[in-house]
Amino acid sequence: MSAPDSVPASGQSNEPGETILARPDGATIAYHLLPGDPPGIVFLGGFRSDMTGTKALFLEDYCRRRGQAFVRFDYFGHGASSGEFAQGTIGRWREDATAIIDSLTRGPQILIGSSMGGWIMLLAALARPGRIAALVGLASAPDFTEELLWPRLTPAQQEEIMEEGTLVLPSDFDPAGYLYTRALIEDARRHLLLRAPIALDMPVRLLHGLADQSVPWRLSLRLARRLASRDVAVTLIKDGDHRLSSAPNLARLAQTLDALIGS
Repeated sequence: MSAPDSVPASGQSNEPGETILARPDGATIAYHLLPGDPPGIVFLGGFRSDMTGTKALFLEDYCRRRGQAFVRFDYFGHGASSGEFAQGTIGRWREDATAIIDSLTRGPQILIGSSMGGWIMLLAALARPGRIAALVGLASAPDFTEELLWPRLTPAQQEEIMEEGTLVLPSDFDPAGYLYTRALIEDARRHLLLRAPIALDMPVRLLHGLADQSVPWRLSLRLARRLASRDVAVTLIKDGDHRLSSAPNLARLAQTLDALIGS
């Protein structure tokens, strides 16, 4: 579904400055923390992406130049964090995000979610509304398992994933294909957001490319309509792809953050 900014290397990374947050169940979340002023910024990556991607590193440099606090991290089963990717779920990754917010940040935070990270961003904000100053979604993909993945499957594939527990689908971003699990599908159905109002009342900025071949831009419009906040703006980028990591798109992201932080 999602296009990683970098090649995932689940459980493996030697990036300098990497730190580990221990979880109660023995799992570990790898992260990078940049101290700075509030509001802090937390980046939430996409499905199969890791914290070494273009947008994550751009945001770290942006925060360093501005003096803002910043955190980037890998979900369970992603990048340098522990765990098998096949055991990951939307609920598990939401817990990772809230653990990062609770343990590593102070004061108001701006959450930036890319692709599936846009879904995790919303769930984390619902769990910690008092801590979140604003949200920025980049090609946001809330409910992607039900809205994009499930309808794509043939009846035979739907039966296979429910009976066998796993299914590998071809991907433009990985020659080995992407693995999907019954656990991911079933857990995700407990976290769907687009079928009811979303009780979030902070500023929200949604950036989406009209040339996105992975997540339709109309999904951001649907999300905007569901949000309770009246301070919601959607920016459609004519030549923007799913990654939104070209120099002009990164500059647009920086301008979006400048306006939010300045306000």
